[in-house]
Amino acid sequence: MTKSADGSSPNRGAAPSEWPGERLGLRREGHGSVARPGRRIAALLIDFAFCYVIYFAFFFQNPWASSIIFFVEQVVLMVTLGGGLGHLLLGMRVVRINGGYAGWWRPIVRTVLLMLVVPAVIWDSDQRGLHDVFSGTVLVRR
Repeated sequence: MTKSADGSSPNRGAAPSEWPGERLGLRREGHGSVARPGRRIAALLIDFAFCYVIYFAFFFQNPWASSIIFFVEQVVLMVTLGGGLGHLLLGMRVVRINGGYAGWWRPIVRTVLLMLVVPAVIWDSDQRGLHDVFSGTVLVRR
């Protein structure tokens, strides 16, 4: 392997970030920073619990109802309010990479990939799951 004039390897790619979201131009901490894993997992558990209550109360006999309820909850609240119930309760929102409104198709793509589970558990160095990477979104703190 050869070294460049500055002593670094030419095949190494981008330099590591000092904090999640640095390469995206996001703040290190506070408003507008990448939401950390503990908060993200807690929000997901809140969403699951909320959807399960609705499922148990009204649709217990339908095996697909819980998935449909979760999909609708995520997409409708993300499009209208910027995040699912858990996101909103824990002070997070889903935005495009540039910080703008996620629109209507990004929440659909993000939620479908989230429901597949595997894309959500594979993260990049900015702590974005593949569901966020493929939909062009990032979960930030409000």
